[in-house]
Amino acid sequence: MKTIYLLHCCLFIGIGVCLSCTAVDDKTLLHYARAKELYSKGQFSGTADLLADMKNFAPALSLRAKAEYFQGNLDKAESSCRRAIKRRPGALEAKLYLARILHEKGETQKAERVVLDLLSDNPSDVRALRFASALARQQGRLDSARLLLDQAAECSAEGVMVLLDRARMHWVAGRGDDALEDLSRANAMLPWDTPLVKSIEHLESLIREAVQ
Repeated sequence: MKTIYLLHCCLFIGIGVCLSCTAVDDKTLLHYARAKELYSKGQFSGTADLLADMKNFAPALSLRAKAEYFQGNLDKAESSCRRAIKRRPGALEAKLYLARILHEKGETQKAERVVLDLLSDNPSDVRALRFASALARQQGRLDSARLLLDQAAECSAEGVMVLLDRARMHWVAGRGDDALEDLSRANAMLPWDTPLVKSIEHLESLIREAVQ
């Protein structure tokens, strides 16, 4: 049972953490899973307190930074972000929140350097693209801001196609309700007047008729 529960924790934590599961003990993983649960409930103070002694596990440091950020503790959050990045230079969440923190502290140029460094390794991250666009817009670089949003829109469109592919898979497997859920999510991600929306709505209509 313990092995099964730990496997569930790894799945819950995410692929990036799973890759480092061999480097941490069971207690650390369970501690982190509990902290994730608290964070998902908006209990940011409890999250930060639970992770206070975890100084070498980069995902825990990133989560602690986010909890401290939403508490308004920008200095503590910045410190936790930098520790996470030092432990794992590719820590996407830590870099994104570090950029947000620096921006809120008025250090716009530093924030921009961080987010551009993030995008050099993760050019399809929509959140980073939108944030970089906002920074460019604030500095009057409207052409750069537009190009960044164009790139974000392209990445979002790919996400819609993933949902459509999965909806078709659910439908073929006889899971009509799951297919409709994916189609609904895909529809919400697109402008109302695009041809793809009309195709989604047509497929939705066919599935609803079939499952009734």
